[in-house]
Amino acid sequence: MDVTYEHLKVEDHEGGFVLLTLNRPDVMNAFNTKMAREIADFFHRAGEEESGVHAVVVTGAGSRAFCAGADLKERAGMTDADWAKQHVVFERLFESILECPLPVIAAVNGLAYGGGGELAATCDFAYAARSARFAQREVALAIFPGGGGTQLMPRIMGLPRAKELILTGQPIDAETALAWGLVNRVFDDGTVVAEALKTARAICENGPLAVRQAKKAMRYGLEMDLRTGLIFERESYHRLIGSEDRKEGIAAFNEKRKPRFKGR
Repeated sequence: MDVTYEHLKVEDHEGGFVLLTLNRPDVMNAFNTKMAREIADFFHRAGEEESGVHAVVVTGAGSRAFCAGADLKERAGMTDADWAKQHVVFERLFESILECPLPVIAAVNGLAYGGGGELAATCDFAYAARSARFAQREVALAIFPGGGGTQLMPRIMGLPRAKELILTGQPIDAETALAWGLVNRVFDDGTVVAEALKTARAICENGPLAVRQAKKAMRYGLEMDLRTGLIFERESYHRLIGSEDRKEGIAAFNEKRKPRFKGR
């Protein structure tokens, strides 16, 4: 992607995937208003079909933190109105990831606290370094997770575990996050980004239209009853039948060669 940001690093990889690095290591990659706007802008751009991006890996700069959530120093002294106004910007950050049609993988390389934990939960799935830690500390500040945490985490890990994490504010380690379903896999420190990129590469070898449609069917189908979800799935499936990629995929299989997908 031909775009640069102040607080984000965008690294294109051959095959159509991008490594997005939250780049404020001096404050454990906490997001301020500017960074939040940049993240939303990136995902809106990446999600466009003409962007050429087929998957995104999100990680944090340095080895200490994935993301420590909102930058509380920026919030010091804010009026109630300014706080509410800023939170709308943060809401758009999370919505831009949640609504992105591309697969988004979190490579949690350190602390994922507050909004950082919500950021990982908002991605399609997450990998974690063995030293990673997760915590929703908001209740200690007399607020609570407002970036989707109270809705996404119960759906991901079950209501009792989400209640324990959110209501106590106590951290959990990577192995507990794995057991609770918050992350898919745990890797040795220093390898989690490479492993996430390997998975992104595998995704990008598949038909990009099919990947987008499959994600959409799962994302919205789970919000419906089973019968309606199945109807939605079938409609999504039929949209692919006339695509060039579908014909190329079948031809490549029968000709015993690697397919050359074009996203059409």
